Amino acid sequence: MHVLVATDGSRESLTAARELQRLADPDRIDEVTVVAVVSPLAAVPFANDLGRPRDPAPPGPGGLSFRQEAEDAVAVVAEQLARWGPPVRRQVRSGSAAAEIVRAAEELSADLVVLASGGRGLSETVLLGSTAARVQHSAPCAVLVVRPPGPRRPGR
Repeated sequence: MHVLVATDGSRESLTAARELQRLADPDRIDEVTVVAVVSPLAAVPFANDLGRPRDPAPPGPGGLSFRQEAEDAVAVVAEQLARWGPPVRRQVRSGSAAAEIVRAAEELSADLVVLASGGRGLSETVLLGSTAARVQHSAPCAVLVVRPPGPRRPGR
């Protein structure tokens, strides 16, 4: 079984990776690929809550690149999963988050995609539609969407 774990640099995406570890038997997983997607048209840098703090610097020559932030986020999630057992690969892609996650799942013949729901805020979800919902709708395999922890609802 090949599992693709998507990260957007949020703490929720690291929680999603941990949920995979809690739910799945590592002996049944052949490989895990951790993927982040950088938008080529982004007006703001890749928001990485997982990497080490850095001084703000403009993207480009001599400055911190959006891609480097994405690579750092992928590294944090990959390190979490590396201690679990299956081999872990890393990938940073460029494009629309949902489309690139689905494309990666197709190219890698993934059996499962794991991602967090709502990692980057309500305004993005309302304006652009939920990445998780679009991946669920279009992925060629099963999708595990991990909701952020929140207050327990009565009766649950």
